[in-house]
Amino acid sequence: MRHTIQKHFRFSQEDADNLKIKSQKACLSESQLIRMLLRGYHPKEKPDGRFYEAMRQLSGIANNINQLAAKAHSLGFIDAQKLDEEVIRWHQFQAEVERQFLRPEDDRKRWQ
Repeated sequence: MRHTIQKHFRFSQEDADNLKIKSQKACLSESQLIRMLLRGYHPKEKPDGRFYEAMRQLSGIANNINQLAAKAHSLGFIDAQKLDEEVIRWHQFQAEVERQFLRPEDDRKRWQ
């Protein structure tokens, strides 16, 4: 979407500082933050390094599970269906962690 309309606002020093801090915490520009808020989303703060390290470790585990599933299918000695169910469960867990830490919250319903 191309942004062609400019709006100018006046803020108190406190509000301007608050906007700057919040946009930095969310890793967004001030205008991106305002657009998200207007659309009813509340962005989350960027997670710290512990989150990214946990996600790397969890991705490694998921990769191992996928490799085990492939081996189980080819050799036929592991319950492949249960292993596949665990892979699906793992991916759902990973998506939930990402949703909790990274995705902005949809707050549009509170304004209706």
